[in-house]
Amino acid sequence: MRRRRPAVTAAAVALAGAAAFVAVPAPPALAAPPLPPDKSTSASHLAALRVAAEGSSSGYSRDKFPHWITVSGTCNTREEVLKRDGTDVQTGSDCYPTSGTWVSPYDGATWSNPSDIDIDHMVPLAEAWRSGASNWTTSLRQQFANDLTSSQLWAVTDNVNQAKGDKDPAEWTPPLASFHCMYARSWIDVKYRYDLSVDSAEKTALTRLLDTC
Repeated sequence: MRRRRPAVTAAAVALAGAAAFVAVPAPPALAAPPLPPDKSTSASHLAALRVAAEGSSSGYSRDKFPHWITVSGTCNTREEVLKRDGTDVQTGSDCYPTSGTWVSPYDGATWSNPSDIDIDHMVPLAEAWRSGASNWTTSLRQQFANDLTSSQLWAVTDNVNQAKGDKDPAEWTPPLASFHCMYARSWIDVKYRYDLSVDSAEKTALTRLLDTC
């Protein structure tokens, strides 16, 4: 989400780098999250996922997935993704970007104002809740909501992210068709890593999207 939330310290999450100073360039941008497995491995992982009807949203709250947590110095998870996925990103002493450009993989749009960028959870928090996360500890839900080690977090155009909401791939896919393969592979990777279920329509949609690879 675009609004910055109060930071929650997480000593278990550590990133290399010195403390931010005013107008200091960020480390070289990777411009993407860690890559998910290839098509073949993704298909195997999809086949291994438990197929079940989605559970209830009863009891769900975003507050049950604490984010954005502090991960390095004054930088929270959202700010780390903005640095990682942008080009020529510079930050202030609070780690918030003062300049840079971001290309949204969902629609191909380029932005120079970080307020136009949302950090999207590839598998939305509410979707995760209905797929098994309702039984998790708060600690695991925090890890899921701030996971920089997988293809879970993406810097995308804010209104496109809002259109996605908590929909799964049977209900919504990115406007940019060339991203459909990566979208499916990333979605499957996250669900497989966290042992989340898929419903039958979701599995059918993911299979179709993998065919675009």
